[in-house]
Amino acid sequence: MTRLATAELMRRALAQGTAIPAFNIPYLPMMAPVVRALADTRTFGLIAVAKLEFTKFESGSPTAIRDEYERVKDETVTRLHMDHVPVIDEDNLRVDYLAMLSECVELGYESVMVDGSRLDLAGNIACTREVVAMAHAKDVPVEAELGAILGHEAGPLPPYEELFTSGRGFTDVAEAVQFVEETEVDWLSISIGNIHGAISAAKKTQKKIAARLDIDQLGRLRDATGIPLVLHGGTGIQREYIQAAVANGIAKINVATAIRQPYEALRDQSIERAQEAVYAATCELVTEELAIAGNAAPLTA
Repeated sequence: MTRLATAELMRRALAQGTAIPAFNIPYLPMMAPVVRALADTRTFGLIAVAKLEFTKFESGSPTAIRDEYERVKDETVTRLHMDHVPVIDEDNLRVDYLAMLSECVELGYESVMVDGSRLDLAGNIACTREVVAMAHAKDVPVEAELGAILGHEAGPLPPYEELFTSGRGFTDVAEAVQFVEETEVDWLSISIGNIHGAISAAKKTQKKIAARLDIDQLGRLRDATGIPLVLHGGTGIQREYIQAAVANGIAKINVATAIRQPYEALRDQSIERAQEAVYAATCELVTEELAIAGNAAPLTA
């Protein structure tokens, strides 16, 4: 069987009306049960890590994640993805994003994400084009973000209903068209009501806000850009919204809080029990909430 690249798998997910989940790994022992759950449910997914997970949690480094992935991977159902590497991070500090993403490409990450969403449109385009040029030279696809997906900041969020009703931070269709044309990015993370789970020490154990999605705006973005779209902050969104999103252009869904919190709740008692909680949460998520269990065969055929 031909081993398909991540970019082709994403295009197939879009064409087939399914989604590829990306599981963020803030603690290295979480990776093995996620891979096992994907294999047991025959679900294709990405093993992912973001910069904040090796600076604010315990995944170590891009190298540590790559090494653990090489130990536990199952390439019939997994690929390795570098998630959010921001240009300006959640603490408003400038990041040496190009050096970090170049390192990830050299380490063998099979797709990477640059997040310039805290910049203005021109700045986001410029940074993304820089990363695309570097990564595409090595045949590595690039994800970027346009719009404001809140939740990682230290301060309190505005009331969610106020955010949703106003459309504050939602990805603009005309800007998305310009962004895709000028950057040649492979897929795009968008804001349509989704939010990240909190990562501050005081809030990371709290139940996540039940977000909803503007499916009409999603449809407009899909029609205008023509590329796979990505939903970050997938935990806690009602199943009907998730399924509607997948039917309307979302080809990748990021999951973090739903598997991190069960692990954190049990790891001080037993790493093995914590790993089993991650396994169970992953199986339930792909089978029940996302309803994509078994997608590996049609995606990779």
